[in-house]
Amino acid sequence: MATRQNHLAKVEMMRENMRAAGLMRERFPKVSGIVIHMTYYQRAPGSVLMERTVNFYPSGYAYFNMRCMARGCEDGGFDLAPVIRGLVKKGQRSAKGYLPCRGAGDGHASIAYRIDVSYCRKSAHRLSPAHI
Repeated sequence: MATRQNHLAKVEMMRENMRAAGLMRERFPKVSGIVIHMTYYQRAPGSVLMERTVNFYPSGYAYFNMRCMARGCEDGGFDLAPVIRGLVKKGQRSAKGYLPCRGAGDGHASIAYRIDVSYCRKSAHRLSPAHI
């Protein structure tokens, strides 16, 4: 019973964090989509735990904190928000990098990531009041 309550509390906290992050269209109005490709590694060098691709759309939340997939990792994860904010601020389309899990247990997991940002196209022809 306590495990179920703990799980429900974590789920509710994640929902609150997502709502606090805001919607993509509000936080990044010039962005039409973001794709994050991640390869999760366990402690052993070259030990791939899994590969994952996550898509973000304007209607979704701008919550870029990815869970650690290593078994037994508590309160870990990978915060890609600073990377994404930097990309969008500079108008860049792509970035690659590496992050260790910030959870307990030094070096227990990490990810290699590639982030691709798509921007909204500017309208080629805008109607002026004279055209209406």
